[in-house]
Amino acid sequence: MSDQMRPRSSRSKLSTIARHGRLKKSNPVTTVFKFIAAALAVLMVSGVSVAAIAAYDVVASVKPGVHLENEVEGEPGPKFSAIKGGVNLLLVGSDSRKGQAAVFGGEDETGDLNDVTMLLHISEDHSNASVISFPRDMYVPIPGCPDGKGGTYDAMSSQKINTTLTYGGLACTVLTVEELTGLKIPYAAEVQFGGVMAMSTAVGGVEVCVAEDIEDKHTDTYLKAGKHTLQGLAALQFLRTRHGIGDGSDLTRINNQQVFMSALLRTIKSSETLSDPTKVYSLAKAATANMQLSTSLNNVDTLISIALALKDIDLDKVVFVQVPTGEVDSGVKPLQPDFEDMFTTIAADQPIQLGGSTGRGATADPDAPAAPEPTASAAPKPGTSATPAPKPSAPATVLPDSATGQTAGEFTCSVGRTLNNQ
Repeated sequence: MSDQMRPRSSRSKLSTIARHGRLKKSNPVTTVFKFIAAALAVLMVSGVSVAAIAAYDVVASVKPGVHLENEVEGEPGPKFSAIKGGVNLLLVGSDSRKGQAAVFGGEDETGDLNDVTMLLHISEDHSNASVISFPRDMYVPIPGCPDGKGGTYDAMSSQKINTTLTYGGLACTVLTVEELTGLKIPYAAEVQFGGVMAMSTAVGGVEVCVAEDIEDKHTDTYLKAGKHTLQGLAALQFLRTRHGIGDGSDLTRINNQQVFMSALLRTIKSSETLSDPTKVYSLAKAATANMQLSTSLNNVDTLISIALALKDIDLDKVVFVQVPTGEVDSGVKPLQPDFEDMFTTIAADQPIQLGGSTGRGATADPDAPAAPEPTASAAPKPGTSATPAPKPSAPATVLPDSATGQTAGEFTCSVGRTLNNQ
């Protein structure tokens, strides 16, 4: 039997091979916008409550029809609180040109592929979070997905995960990741790439570290070893480079993007950003203007409640991790049992800790600032009671070496590759 299950009269069929054959070569700016759009949506929401409150106004303006139930004319503004319990939110970066600026190419130049698929998991007690990246070329089973016309696309035993948007939109990507991980995912957002460059500019640039020279003629990216503050097009070039990083693979490009994302999150959570309303508003505007939200997220109160759940999580408790994979022809596949064990841990709401490396595309920054000395607690004043000690967190489960990544608190450098080594 072929990979695609036998069709039934009520089911629709798509030809993956034929469809891919019609696709033109991707615009060189596509990869970074697809990835960073999704990543930055996470990071914007990972800021603080002021970023979420800014999003309140932004979403009201860019998402017509959203009913702001807590807003009452003549009354004080709504009162926000963190969402109760844990959160699983899937962020999908689409390469669709629909509604995007002409610089990204015509609407018929690409299909609608999710070349970025990232799962944000917030623990039940809001003490930790993880951002889990699924490589675009990972082969996975795709369940039968609604086709939007009353029918169903056939289930398939093995296709690349980045085709799920084609087979049924955002809902199909969610169904696929749920089946793959065993997790329930009640929230999802599809993010397009238009306007995302403005986010790095909105924070005044992001400082990244380069361990070895990066040279990539495909993206016109040439960076000497050292520190670079990147914004706008320069940030775009850095994020989309593949040939100039690690071994030139998409996996090491993810490592490189995690270097940028962790630096960006530190920048967003810094006092210089949070004390500047213009920066906060610009970040919220850039992110929400490029989101297509699931019905469950299409409410500003929900967005803000998720942001409030994230705002106080320590940088060292935010883990960026790439799922364990093994190589196969023209792609990768989940590496078992490591893959299943990781999601069993997450399903049990246990914090995770990276036990392996940052991956071949990143390395520790030798000039990272020293960790601050712990501050001694002041003795309570006479007649007052001491503040109760925080409840200790559950011990973290150390992931196997096959799961690579870093925390947002780690200072890392991108491992460059010169033209002579390509």
